[in-house]
Amino acid sequence: MMHTALMRELVESGHQVTMVTAFSLEKEQLGSNYTEILIEPVYDFWHDVKLNFGAQHLFELTRMTNYDFLKMLEIIGLKTTEHALRQPKVQALIHAKQTVGVFDLLLAEQFYQEAFLALARIYKIPVVTTSTLGYENHMSQMMGLITPWSFVPHGFMPFTDRMSFLERVKNSYASLYEDLDRLLNYFPKMDAVSREFFGPVLGDVPKVKQMEREISVMLLNSHAPLTTARPTVDAMVPVGGMHIYPPKALPADMQAFLDGASEGAIFFSLGSNVQSKDMPQEMLQLFLQVFGSLKQRVLWKFEDESLRQLPPNVMVRKWLPQADILAHPQVKVFITHGGLFGTQEGVHYAVPMLGIPFYCDQHLNMNKAVLGGYAISLHFQSITREILEHSLLELIHNATYKENIRRVSSIFRDRPQAPRKNAVYWIEYVIRHKGAPHMRSAGLDLNWFQFYLLDVIAFVAAIALAAVLAALLAIRLLMGSDKKHRKAKAH
Repeated sequence: MMHTALMRELVESGHQVTMVTAFSLEKEQLGSNYTEILIEPVYDFWHDVKLNFGAQHLFELTRMTNYDFLKMLEIIGLKTTEHALRQPKVQALIHAKQTVGVFDLLLAEQFYQEAFLALARIYKIPVVTTSTLGYENHMSQMMGLITPWSFVPHGFMPFTDRMSFLERVKNSYASLYEDLDRLLNYFPKMDAVSREFFGPVLGDVPKVKQMEREISVMLLNSHAPLTTARPTVDAMVPVGGMHIYPPKALPADMQAFLDGASEGAIFFSLGSNVQSKDMPQEMLQLFLQVFGSLKQRVLWKFEDESLRQLPPNVMVRKWLPQADILAHPQVKVFITHGGLFGTQEGVHYAVPMLGIPFYCDQHLNMNKAVLGGYAISLHFQSITREILEHSLLELIHNATYKENIRRVSSIFRDRPQAPRKNAVYWIEYVIRHKGAPHMRSAGLDLNWFQFYLLDVIAFVAAIALAAVLAALLAIRLLMGSDKKHRKAKAH
C-alpha cells in the first residue's frame, strides 16, 4: 500500500521507475515510465513461520515472545531475499554490462532484505530506504544517533514512553538483545547471502553493517502523534499516511448497508495476514453471538463468504475497501489487529478502535492508542462474550473516545506538506545533492567506545581516581611524618 502510493507519485512527478516486486501494480496503469520486475511465484513465508513455531494458524502467534518475533523476521527476511535474488530478471540487474548512468537512485525497503543494498554499489548510486514499520530501535546505529531505552520503547514490546522501572529493565534487555542478535547472528547470515549473489560481480562485497550506514535518507511510515517523541536526525523523514487518499464511492450494497445503520456501524478487519476465516470455531461463534446482540450493523472482512447462520445485522465480504469504509460517517468503531496502516486510517478518519494485536509492532501501536484515550485493546486468547460486548458498547456510547480521536486526528493531519509530496521531495533532494553527504551524522565514523563517550568517561574516572589516590598518599605521608616527629620528641 505504501509503495503503490509512492510509485504512483514518482511516476506522476515525471520519474522513470523500475520496481522489483512480488505484487504486480498492473491494475494501477502507471504508464510507460513504470517498469516491473515481477517475482514469481510469491514466496510463502508464512508456511515457513508456522512450520518453525509449530503453529496451525496465525491466531496462535499471540503466544509468541519478543524473541520469537525476531526469529520470525529473520526467517522471512533471509528466505524472501534469497528467493528474489535467484529470479532471472533480478540476476540480469545484478550482472548488467551497462551500469553507469542507468539509474539515479536505489529506493529499497527497510525490512530485513539488506543484501539488496549492494545494488547501489553496482550502479554507483545513492540509497533511500522506506520503512513500512516506522521507527525501529536499531535504526539509531544506522543513522548515527543514540536512542534512549529509558523512554523509547522497543518496537515489539507492549510499552509506551511512560515506563515503570521494571518495564525499563525489560525494554533495555529487549533492545540490547536485538542489537547483539543482529550483530552476532543475523548480519553474518545476510552477509553470506550478499556474498553469494553479489560476490561474482563486486568481488569484495561490503558487509551489511557498512552498507546500512551509507543510506542517505530513510522514509518512515510514521508521524506524530502516533509515535512516541524520540531523538532523530534530519535524514529520518516521517511520511506516515502516504497511502491514504480521498475516499471513493463504496459499492452499492455496502453503501446501502452503512447508510441504513441508524444506530451506527462497526467495521471489523484483521488485515491481510491474519485472516478471520482461520479463527477457531469457538471464538467465531462468540463474535457472531455478540454481533447479533447489538443494535449496530457490522461489516466484517471475512475471507469465506459462505459463512452460515449470519445474524441479520452482519455483512461479510472477503475484501473490503477499508479506508473508504472508515470514512463513512455511520462507522462508530473499528475492530483492528493494530497494524500501522489500519491504525493510521482509523486515526485519519477519527474512528475509535477496538484493538486485538497479534504480533510485533501491533502491541505497541495499540498501547499508544489506549494511552491516547481513543482505543481499547484486548488479548485474543482472553476474550469472552462479556468483555467483547462491554468493550464495544463502551467505545460506542462513551463520547470521550470520539473526542480524543478527533483531537489526535487533527494533529496527525496537520503537516506543512502532504506525505506523498514530502517523500518525493526527499528522494529528489538526495538525487540533486549526489547522496546528500552533508546530512550524514559524524557519529557513524566513531568507534563504539567513542560514540558512547566511554573513552571520555574512562578519562574522567582515571583523573578522579588519580586525585583520590594522590590524596590518600598525601595523607599517608603526612601521618607517617607526624609519627616520626612524635617518636623523635619522645626520645
